[in-house]
Amino acid sequence: MKQQNQKLSDNFYVLLSLPATAMGFALSVQISALSWILSTQYGLKIDEVGYVWLAGPVAGIIGQLTIGFVSDETWLWGGRRRPYILVGGILAALMLFCLPNLTPIANFLGISNMMIVALIVALSLDLAINISFNPTRSLIADVTPEGEARTKGYTWMQTISGAFGVLAYLITVWYGNYTLIYVGVVLVLVFSIVPTLSIKEPRHLTVSNDTATTQAANATVAPDLWRIYVAHGFTWLGVQTMFVFMFAYIQQHLTADIQTAGKIIAMAFLVMNVVGFLLPRFVLEPISEKLGRVRTHAIAIAIMALGYALIYYAPRSESLLYVFMAIVGIGWAATVSIPFAIVTEKVSSAKTGWYMGVFNLSVVIPQILVSALLSKFIEKTPDKAIIFVVCMVCLAISAILWQFIQEPERKK
Repeated sequence: MKQQNQKLSDNFYVLLSLPATAMGFALSVQISALSWILSTQYGLKIDEVGYVWLAGPVAGIIGQLTIGFVSDETWLWGGRRRPYILVGGILAALMLFCLPNLTPIANFLGISNMMIVALIVALSLDLAINISFNPTRSLIADVTPEGEARTKGYTWMQTISGAFGVLAYLITVWYGNYTLIYVGVVLVLVFSIVPTLSIKEPRHLTVSNDTATTQAANATVAPDLWRIYVAHGFTWLGVQTMFVFMFAYIQQHLTADIQTAGKIIAMAFLVMNVVGFLLPRFVLEPISEKLGRVRTHAIAIAIMALGYALIYYAPRSESLLYVFMAIVGIGWAATVSIPFAIVTEKVSSAKTGWYMGVFNLSVVIPQILVSALLSKFIEKTPDKAIIFVVCMVCLAISAILWQFIQEPERKK
């Protein structure tokens, strides 16, 4: 299997996608089950659940920056990224197993405050995911050449990871959150260990004279990276606003019943994620080969802004919401695949981990801003449809900003 690195076959791309899929599935389990299990099984209040969730962005800032920098300089167990993927994957699986077992853990530790135990487990889970997420994405850049092969690696990553993300939603609907958690334990372990041990990493990362070295020495690269960070940050301001507050819109405009609202949310995100995993490999990649990655991404983000506008201005119904969420899914498909290829081709191959950690700040900082600032604004606004005005404006700004980013040199 290790010889497939040179062949860049579809089977190799699938194998290469599995470690990132493991971390994506762990994150899907966390999103689907954490709030539910903390409130129903352990009786935490809404504000206490919020404190637990705040651990995620904090862990993202600390974990991805630190591990990104360190992994660039590491060679251990036959790999640069391998040690962190293995350790993070095993720890993530262990913390998932702990989620439904907080009571015996609290008893064993002699801690009576359940929120403290929940914070420990949640923070450990977030750190484990962030320890591995950066190396799983950097690994793709390490073993694929620049150009279309690099883009293919990241679009395959989103295709496989997105498919399992949809599976997580289906398991929740069909069998419940407890089944999802234990399936997650097994899947995260297998997908973190087996592919990582099968992929041969290059001992020395080559930096080509005509691309990365030249670009790293060029003073225009840093401003261009900052444009990417800001543009991507506005994307995530809109996306995170949708993730956090969509339930308020549904309860006000579609149904007041909590269980029905939950099903509508699950179905809406399911539709978005189905589009999100089908498009990158089979639609966005071929288009980007003709138009370029930056232009393709900017168009997809503009379409996402249109989807939010339709949700706000069109008649409000459950069926139309699903249609418009499919349109939103076009931008979502681009957001979780194309920017990684763009960033990795603008920086030195020897510093991919560090730059991917910095790039992650354009995700976690908007998450913090949404929770700290936008939540108060939306709470005070009578019409919760304002959520999608915020989403529309943020995505429109992002689409405009992407127009000012230079297209990476295209290679076959």
